[in-house]
Order: sequence, then structure tokens, then C-alpha cells
Amino acid sequence: MTDHFEHYITRNIKAFYQKRLLPPILYLILSAVLWLLFPLSDMLWPKALPKDATIDEAYENGFSYVRASFRDLTFTGYTSGSSRHTNGYYYYGMWNGQCIIVLLSPSTCEEGLPEIDSITVRGRILEGKNTYPQLLERLAEDLDWTAEGIQKQMSGCYFSEPDFHPTLTFFMFALYFGFIAYSLLCLLLYIAYIRFPALSPPCQNLIVFGNPKKLLDEAEEELATLPQLATEDMFITEHYFIMTSPYGNAIVPIQEILWIYKHSTLQKFLWYHFSISYTMHITANKHLYIHCPKNIKSDIDGIMDYLAEANHNILVGFSEENRLKVQEVLGKPFHIEKLYAFLRRKI
Repeated sequence: MTDHFEHYITRNIKAFYQKRLLPPILYLILSAVLWLLFPLSDMLWPKALPKDATIDEAYENGFSYVRASFRDLTFTGYTSGSSRHTNGYYYYGMWNGQCIIVLLSPSTCEEGLPEIDSITVRGRILEGKNTYPQLLERLAEDLDWTAEGIQKQMSGCYFSEPDFHPTLTFFMFALYFGFIAYSLLCLLLYIAYIRFPALSPPCQNLIVFGNPKKLLDEAEEELATLPQLATEDMFITEHYFIMTSPYGNAIVPIQEILWIYKHSTLQKFLWYHFSISYTMHITANKHLYIHCPKNIKSDIDGIMDYLAEANHNILVGFSEENRLKVQEVLGKPFHIEKLYAFLRRKI
């Protein structure tokens, strides 16, 4: 018994956070793969469109999201969009000796200026598909050119400012880097919790009752020496209630517990009800709340009976009367205490 429970709480805290290392590691690997496979860096920092290459050559060389400065653009008279909304205006001009089509946003070209002397914009180089050949045919008619002649003169690709989507790009990268930062933070915290279990939330919750490291060592010693009551993942020692389940770990001094109660949850899949699980709720001083989910009724009943016997001041069972008594004892927390209690509950 002693050997089995030697450093039992610490070992379970380490095992719990070791299992949680995988998701942030996988996300960081996925983020790196996405960065390498897709032109994410170009979306964030568009490269300058090479002046010594045609737009077709730039597209073939991997230039997708680019920054370009155009001169002497002329409005074609054609727009892109629907009958209700215009998202772009087609212009034509020259780039490295080749005639190109440039699609500008309405705000950039002031909704169709006849001519633009000079402009610097960010956009995408796209292959001319869908309605692009029809645009060239109509432009050929307007300029009194032949369809074959304009296709020889015009680039097979065109520059599109509306397809850059700066707002969507900013939002996407905010999420992308936000999740990377969150994953890195989780990874570093989990490693710290594995290396120093006393820094983990289950132990740091004890800071409101004393030194977390000393209380952890005391709980470890009592559990290793002689546990008073033990179920599969819940234990009672002389002074502590201890939980070491796959859903989390917790250490609570018995004398600090104010209220315990349980509620049942019907487990079902589609229309089939196959089991009932029970969750024990513990409310302790300093707004400490502990949930012990997915247990069997006999285990929780045994734990609750033993806790009530160990501390006669503990209120047992859920009722409005007990809730009001606990609220009167705890009082209304300050805003910072509410936030701290919320974070402790979520963690």
C-alpha cells in the first residue's frame, strides 16, 4: 500500500499533463506545415512584383500575393461583380513591355476613374479563366482589334486587388498566430507542471490555505502512509480530500470544505440510454470549487458520508437552503476574486 501511493498525487499530475502535451505539439507542427506548403508569408508580407519579368513569368515562378506599382492605367469600361454589387474595375496598362489587365477595388480607383497615372497596390496574380477570355473579346471589339491579336498582346494572367482580401487576411493571421501563441503557452506551462508539479493548478489552488508545496507534501505523506478511504480515483486521508482522475486532479483540506452534493447525468448515444454517471461538487472556503465527474453512485455516496463524518460543519445535498448558507459564509467576492475563482474552476 505504501509503495503504491508513494508520490501518487505527483505522479498523477505529471501523467495528466503529459497526455495534454500532444494537442499543442500537433497544432504547432500543423502550423509549420501550413507555413511551408502555402504562401502564407507572401500573404502577410507581399513581395514586390519583379520589374524585369512579365506577369506570366512571375506567376510561374511562384509569385502569387504581390505588391506592385503601375503607371498609366486606362479603364476598360468593364467591372467585376453582380448587378447589385461591384467589387472591382478592370484597367489595362503595360508591364515590362506586355499589356496586362489590372482589377482594382472601387475605393482605390474611385469607382472607375478614366485614367490613373500612378498607383501602388497589393493584390494577387491570377490565371485568366472563367470570364477573362470574354473580357478580352469585348475589349478587342472596343479597341477595334481582333480576338487573336489581343490574346497575343495580353498576358494570360491578370492582377487582382479585390482578391487580396486584407480584412479577411488580417483576421485569418490573427487566429493563426493567436492559436500558435496559445499552443506555445500551453506547451510551456504543461512542461513546467510536469517538471514542477507544485506549480500546477491543483496545487496552486491551495495557495489560499497556505504554502502549496508544503500542503502537497503533507497530502502525499498522508496518502502514502494510511489513506482513510479510497475509490478508483478519489481518496480521503486524515486532513485531505484528493482526486486523481483522467479529468483532473484536486487536493482540498477537509476542514475547509463547506458544501458537498451530487447530481446525475444520463449518458446516451442517439436515442439509446446506456448508463448514468454521477458528479460530486465540492465548495470550499475562499471560493474554491471542485467537480469530480463520471463516478458511480456508491463511490460518491461513500465519499460524501465520510467527509460529513470527518467535518460536521459540511452541508450535504443540494438545496436552496444550503446554497444560501454557503453564500452567506463566503460572502460576495471582489471582482478579482470572481475572476480567480472562475479561472480555477475552468482549469
